[in-house]
Amino acid sequence: MTATTSNGSLVHLDDARAIPIEHANRFAATARPLARVAGGGAIGATHYEVPPGKSAFPFHYHCGVDEALFVLEGQGTLRLGPDRHAVRAGHWVTFRPGPDSAHELVNTGSTPLRYLCLSTQATADVIGYPDSQKLAAVGSSSADFFDPPWIRGVYRIADTVDYYEGEDDR
Repeated sequence: MTATTSNGSLVHLDDARAIPIEHANRFAATARPLARVAGGGAIGATHYEVPPGKSAFPFHYHCGVDEALFVLEGQGTLRLGPDRHAVRAGHWVTFRPGPDSAHELVNTGSTPLRYLCLSTQATADVIGYPDSQKLAAVGSSSADFFDPPWIRGVYRIADTVDYYEGEDDR
C-alpha cells in the first residue's frame, strides 16, 4: 500500500510491481522500482533480487547518471573497472558516470543476492558496454528505467557514422 502525506509518500516493497529480468543463461533478476511509485523526484531506487550464479545486467557504465548500490543480503563478486571485489550484506558501492566506473555484480553465493540500487534520475542516458563494444541510448518522458521509452536503441560502436551522414540527401 502506498501512503501519501503532505511531504512525500511511502511504499512497502511487497506493494512494488515485480519485473522479471531474464536472458539466456547468465542474466536473471527480479526488479522492484520503488522511487517513482512513492512519488520520488531526483533520486531513483530499485530493489533487485538475483538468483545464485546470475547477474541482473552485463558489465556497463552510465554517461548521464550517478549510481550506487547497497547490498542487503547475500554475497557476490563486483567487477568494477579492471578489478573484482567480494561484496556481501552491508557493502555500499558508488559508480560515477563514465567508463572508469563500468560495473557488473554477480551472485556468487548459494542464496539470493538482494540489493538496493539508487541513481540520480534523468529522462535520457547513454550506457556503454565495454565487453561487447556497444552503446545504448535511452530516452523517456519518465525517469523510470522500466517505463516504455520513446527512444531505446543499442548500437555497435564500430558502426559509428559521420554526424552529417544522410543530412544532405533531403
